[in-house]
Amino acid sequence: MTDTLGTQTVEERLGCLQELTKFTENCQKQLNDILETLGWSPEYDGSAQETMVQCPFDPNHRIPVRSLERHKSSCSLSKMGYSAEEQEGMYDSSVCYEKSNIRSVTMDEATQQQVILKARAAAPLMRMEGVFWQGEYTSQPLDVPQNHKRALCDLTVADRLALYDHVTGELNQQQQEAAANEDLYVDLVAKLKRDEQQGEPKSHLELMAEKRDYKRRRQSYRAKNVHITKKSYTEVIREVIKVHSGELAREWKEESCEEEKEKAEKKEKEQVKEKEEEERGSISSSKRRRSDDECSESRESQASHDRSRQRSRKHSPEREDRKRKKRDSGSPDERHHERKKKKKKKKKDEKEK
Repeated sequence: MTDTLGTQTVEERLGCLQELTKFTENCQKQLNDILETLGWSPEYDGSAQETMVQCPFDPNHRIPVRSLERHKSSCSLSKMGYSAEEQEGMYDSSVCYEKSNIRSVTMDEATQQQVILKARAAAPLMRMEGVFWQGEYTSQPLDVPQNHKRALCDLTVADRLALYDHVTGELNQQQQEAAANEDLYVDLVAKLKRDEQQGEPKSHLELMAEKRDYKRRRQSYRAKNVHITKKSYTEVIREVIKVHSGELAREWKEESCEEEKEKAEKKEKEQVKEKEEEERGSISSSKRRRSDDECSESRESQASHDRSRQRSRKHSPEREDRKRKKRDSGSPDERHHERKKKKKKKKKDEKEK
């Protein structure tokens, strides 16, 4: 019995010892992981301790200097309300475009608010079809969204369209500036070779340039024009700058001529409008004069008609008196004779009919 009890206690002790060793190993592993994340070493050395810096977003955080930038990015996102899962899905894509010529635009909170307010001021006050009005823009400042989900939640459709127009305009401006700078340092020889490879028909200037180069390659030309062939580097650069400055001056002159033409066209349009307005005024005045003349003629005709009526009224009693006198002057036989004549005339007329 004593032997069996002794073996059981030894086995139990061995099992407890294994459990304790596993537990200590797990604890040691967790401690090592924590020390690695914090950047600490398991052996404490007061002289070699790193300097700690306070986090600008949370004063309770103290971080070593070497991991400050990484902590600032994560802490700022957590302060803006992004969860750990959302932060894991965010990647800084600027690393992929460091060695490429792809252009980018940085957007901060101030520029975002300025763009939205500018678009809101240009929008109409009332609702209109096909156009965003001022009520559809946000008036309060917002944080710059760091992912697509937050952009859809925080910004309206009108805000996103205004930001898109701003970004495309900035990129187009950068492209134009880059193209203008490239034109100044363009390699004309490489351009000619490229055109030859493409098989396009050569222009008159290109043919003249080839002819000039052919003459310069001849030995007689080199012997005659030593002062041209043996130029220093500064002289060559001076000539290149002179050619490019002449091209720029020519372009500026063309732009100024176009502006002057536009101004002259505007003046001509204004003069034509003024002439049309004067013609309209003269036509309206002539119409008024005609209407006044017609009114005066109608008034004169009406006055003459009234006068004739008054005259007829004055002469009518005199005519009636004459008729009465004729009737009174005739005898009854004469009247009877006149009646017979009238009857005969009537009968003749009826027979003829």
